[in-house]
Amino acid sequence: MATPESIEAGAPVEKRATQQQVAGAGGLEVRNWGRDLVSHAQVVVEVRSVDDVVAVMRDPVRYPSPIRPHGSTHSTTQCTAADRGTVLDMRALNRILDVGADTVTVEGGALLIDVAKELERRSLQFYVNIELGNATLGSVACAATKDASMPGEYGQVNSYCVRMKIVTAGGDVVEITEDEPELLQAARSSYGLLGVVVEATFRIRALQAMSVEHRVFELEDFARRLPKLVGRDHSNMLYIFPFLDRVAVELRRYTGDEEKAEGAPSHFAWRLRNFTWKSFAPGLGYLLERFISSRTVRYFILNRFNGLMQLMMTRTVKGSHTIPTDQMIRYPHESGWSRYTFSIWAFPQERYADTLRDYFAWAKRYYRDHGWRPNLLHVGYRIEQDQSSLLSYTWNGPVLTIDPVSTGAPGWREFLQAYNDFCSEHGGSPLLNQTWGLTRDQVRKAFGDRLARFEQVRRGYDPDDRLLNDYFRELLA
Repeated sequence: MATPESIEAGAPVEKRATQQQVAGAGGLEVRNWGRDLVSHAQVVVEVRSVDDVVAVMRDPVRYPSPIRPHGSTHSTTQCTAADRGTVLDMRALNRILDVGADTVTVEGGALLIDVAKELERRSLQFYVNIELGNATLGSVACAATKDASMPGEYGQVNSYCVRMKIVTAGGDVVEITEDEPELLQAARSSYGLLGVVVEATFRIRALQAMSVEHRVFELEDFARRLPKLVGRDHSNMLYIFPFLDRVAVELRRYTGDEEKAEGAPSHFAWRLRNFTWKSFAPGLGYLLERFISSRTVRYFILNRFNGLMQLMMTRTVKGSHTIPTDQMIRYPHESGWSRYTFSIWAFPQERYADTLRDYFAWAKRYYRDHGWRPNLLHVGYRIEQDQSSLLSYTWNGPVLTIDPVSTGAPGWREFLQAYNDFCSEHGGSPLLNQTWGLTRDQVRKAFGDRLARFEQVRRGYDPDDRLLNDYFRELLA
């Protein structure tokens, strides 16, 4: 990342903006994985040790504010933007430090999928196995994530983080543990605003055998069955098709410890699902947008493809014995033409059926009035009530989400602004790292006085706003 002459003995590995870059574009261009968000930092530092982070924090002249840590940059908001400031690339700080019987300790830049596969080799697993395997564990320890909650469990990775080691804005190394529950609660949704997570410990469990199946419902049938679906001993992930009036439900259930299961697990179902979700579906959406100008023809093909997806789910993406970590997808380090993006709002479970009906009607009206719709499907997750993190989007009760997915074709941003209005009006809660285009009023409506409680903690750890970027200043401070 740096040329030899830019590296001093004992100094972090860094890349600096030239005077021309600062005067022109504003600094070094830094993009997220989806390539649709850009910021301009003056310094990018490749972190290789905790001391590197300490050195950056203690030298505000060489490393200007805001300081924002970066992992694999899959966030869809400007939560990691460091305009005029310093980016900390955490990915080289990635060792597994300790694997115990019920916890694992890792450095902040370790990838979720790498650690999960090492745990699998030891017949262990995380409690929450999100699809995005490239997420760094420092980021998921302090940011919102989602997976359909297994019975009796949470659906956010940070809920199982029991210890963090952070480097504060003043350069102090601080450990936050379960001995300070309120502080840990704030840290789990701190987005690096209390300090940079350089080490994290997560609770883990024995590797489970898992069954999976899919069922497809018409909208009204789904609405009638929803109370029974969420009351069963399965998790509930949704594949939502507003323009076909269909909802496909993915049902997962643990069937016992993997070591005691009979026969070898099947990997085919998840490999097929992951290939479709990672490459084939977004690739098709991109090609349809680029080469078929007629909306009628383009969306006719998309509807037929989505119909085939429903058939594939029910007939082939199923198994009585699979492995939870197979759900994770390893995306390429650099995104290609098959990349996709998304946004997320969560809605109270007791009102979800009515909300989903309203959303189907709203999405169709938006297409009629604007001639635009997401060129991939929507997904949704049922997540249990969870107050483990202060800014949890499931604070008040269990929720289900509505998540439009797109290749980011022109019109996506305008759609999201209207979608945000719809979701906020229907009592939704966003994810600050995965819901683009939020306004301060929408965030305050969703989180209420918890914002003030978080701000009080944040000011205590960063009174000079060393870690606060413009995005969080607008929404939180």
